[in-house]
Amino acid sequence: MKKKLVIILIYTLFISSYSKVMAYDEAKYDVVKKNEIYEIRKYSDRLVIQTTSKDDDNSFQKLFGYISGQNDKNEKIKMTTPVTQIMKKDKMIIQFFLPTKFNKDNTPNPTRSDIEIINIEEGFYAVTQYSGRASDKNFAKHKKILKNALLDKNISIIGPEIRATYDNPFTLPMLRKNEAMFKINWN
Repeated sequence: MKKKLVIILIYTLFISSYSKVMAYDEAKYDVVKKNEIYEIRKYSDRLVIQTTSKDDDNSFQKLFGYISGQNDKNEKIKMTTPVTQIMKKDKMIIQFFLPTKFNKDNTPNPTRSDIEIINIEEGFYAVTQYSGRASDKNFAKHKKILKNALLDKNISIIGPEIRATYDNPFTLPMLRKNEAMFKINWN
């Protein structure tokens, strides 16, 4: 029993310290309102690379390949967070945000036809944060809580649900940062 406890403690310390070393730049935003369930964020325009698929066809690996240098400039690009997933018309869109040093003029072009660079226009998003695995079940639970809270306050949802994940796979579930988001109409 004592040996098991020591192994768990060492594993926890190693993984949690590894997770902090692997910190990434995050998409910038301003919090305009906050309550116990969600916060309203204002994001500025930002560039993403994205790929769309009907099933999980290694979309993450395609985007990771792009930032690892599989682009027309063979340029390695620093990983940022969050990684977002959006369901639209039975298709999954996976997005990586590009670092702020990039704009439409200096962003390397993808060498794959199934990766595109898009600008997400500024807007307001309602966001609820949760820990644990980024499973469909966990996301559905928190998306529902957020949606109900927004509808309760008559806040108009103007976009599909967004799943945002921040941590690498080695982060222990209770230390993970995940979010459920909706683009909203906010005055």
